[in-house]
Amino acid sequence: MLRWLKIQTNGIRPMKKETQIISLGRDKKWTQGVINPPVYRASTMVFDTMEDLRFAAKNKANGELFYGRRGGPTHFAFQAAIAELEGGVGTALYPSGSAAISNSLLSFLKAGDHLLMVDSVYEPTRDLCHKLLAGYGIETTYYDPMIGDGIEALIQPNTKVLFLESPGSITMEVQDVPTLSRIAHQHDIVVMLDNTWASPINSRPFEMGVDISIQAATKYIVGHSDVMMGTATANEKHWEQLRENSYLLGQCTSPDDVYLASRGLRTLGIRLAQHEQNALKVANWLASRPEVDHLRHPAFESCPGHEFFKRDFSASNGLFSFVLKQGDVHSVTAFVENMQHFKMGFSWGGFESLILGVFGIDKLRTATQWDSSKPLIRLHIGLENVDDLIADLEAAFERYNRVLNA
Repeated sequence: MLRWLKIQTNGIRPMKKETQIISLGRDKKWTQGVINPPVYRASTMVFDTMEDLRFAAKNKANGELFYGRRGGPTHFAFQAAIAELEGGVGTALYPSGSAAISNSLLSFLKAGDHLLMVDSVYEPTRDLCHKLLAGYGIETTYYDPMIGDGIEALIQPNTKVLFLESPGSITMEVQDVPTLSRIAHQHDIVVMLDNTWASPINSRPFEMGVDISIQAATKYIVGHSDVMMGTATANEKHWEQLRENSYLLGQCTSPDDVYLASRGLRTLGIRLAQHEQNALKVANWLASRPEVDHLRHPAFESCPGHEFFKRDFSASNGLFSFVLKQGDVHSVTAFVENMQHFKMGFSWGGFESLILGVFGIDKLRTATQWDSSKPLIRLHIGLENVDDLIADLEAAFERYNRVLNA
């Protein structure tokens, strides 16, 4: 694992990320001297004078109280923390990760524009392109996540956004983000990255050339599977457009949800370290199983783009997939059902372990091919004792083999 980068904070003294996570967003103007920024529930802000009102209107984009949809101290504290952790200038908040993606795209695309979208993208993002953006007159071209500098051949005169997701959804391909960003910027294209897997602490997206880094805060930031939230953090060049267009689209978040996300943020480092440790133990055990074809874990050489993971990430987490050498819907169903500790469910990033047997990946790809004859299972390794998790998977293999060999 790479060591944490030292980061200069507020011109005071360099600190490491474990300390930064605890310290950020706790300015007294937001906390009023208490440990956690309180929950400020408000729609209307009131002013004593016309001068105060005009000042607030003029500085509403700079953290002055103006109207509830612009946020309050609870929001401002959390936004400042995320922006600094990711290395951007400002962070917009949304009611889900999907909302963060859709509003980021809609903030920079219009009718007649062209979008380059990674082929391994989160399925709802693909649906957005197909079902909504197409109706708005926005054309989408999907590209191989491992395309590298070949992306230049796909750029059109009207290409406005290059969207990355690294690692890719389900199949975990790690993209060469610096190369893709460099080529995109040569053509004045905005680079967006779904950075949820890395969280705000395991990569430095803006140092790799990303313009807008998106998080499904629902996942590791919240960390307890009880809040839906998204964030989009922008660099200086693109922050104002993202902020104002997201506001025009009516996006806002509950201060109660923001409070929970802010509280979850404080334990992000220690949780992710344990998720990573548990997942690596499980992955190494899986790699020794004769039924497993290969692992789709970025920290393993069998994962496409492993070399970029080693270069661009400081650590991994609890989410990865593995591919079986053979099987069908019946044997995979036997594997994933009747688990003791792993639960079946969408999403990930909470304290609990999850399992999914994933079918139909080939139907979600247009620029690449997927061999569906070899079943894929996705795991999120939680914070349970890892020996219990391995025992649960061992029993799953026994069920799988009984059905397969019947």
